Amino acid sequence: SLKWIQIVVNSCPELINSRIRTVCQLPEGTSISWVSPKADDELSEYRDSDFLLRLGIKLEERPLSSFWPRRGPQWDGLARSDTGLVFLVEAKSHVTELLSRGTEATGASKDLIERSLADLQSYVKAKPAIRWSEAFYQYANRMAHLYLLRILNHIPAYLVSLYFMGDQETEGPETEGEWREVLKLVKGAMGLGSRHRLAQYAVDIFVDVSEIEELVARRGVASR
Repeated sequence: SLKWIQIVVNSCPELINSRIRTVCQLPEGTSISWVSPKADDELSEYRDSDFLLRLGIKLEERPLSSFWPRRGPQWDGLARSDTGLVFLVEAKSHVTELLSRGTEATGASKDLIERSLADLQSYVKAKPAIRWSEAFYQYANRMAHLYLLRILNHIPAYLVSLYFMGDQETEGPETEGEWREVLKLVKGAMGLGSRHRLAQYAVDIFVDVSEIEELVARRGVASR
């Protein structure tokens, strides 16, 4: 998935920008600019306070350090709009990428994670069948950071889960329907209903890698 998000962000970002505008119900003229992963920044990914710096935002009401320990989520992509919206992006191309193991944190760090996840669960009224710190932890910690930004700090943030279809290298899902079936099971196990209180800000978009390949090929022809 890293390969495809790097290609699409640097070669044909409008392919995903248009989907983000649609699913987030943004005006058609909303401009979205990517701050990572950028070719002129060594395709770097960011985490902890660095991702906040890249997005140019400050957590004035609830600081990151009081919510999550160091070595938190490393974001596959970060973007912002000309209207001040921020987008935290996680990309997947295979189902197994959703089946993340639990946190490896211990002691005070794990206690902080557990408290923050419990706060999030209470806010969205989740009734999980599993502990979020032990299964589907990656999605849970991304949701937690959305909660931190949008609810605790009133920053207009979105969590964008980007699912690639037709990745022959990983033999991942071929269709949006396949992805949606898996996501239904995952979110069901996490106790997240389709209308939870963060649902409109935690969005899913789907891109077929053949679309990316076609646009990149066209660009190559046009530049000759």
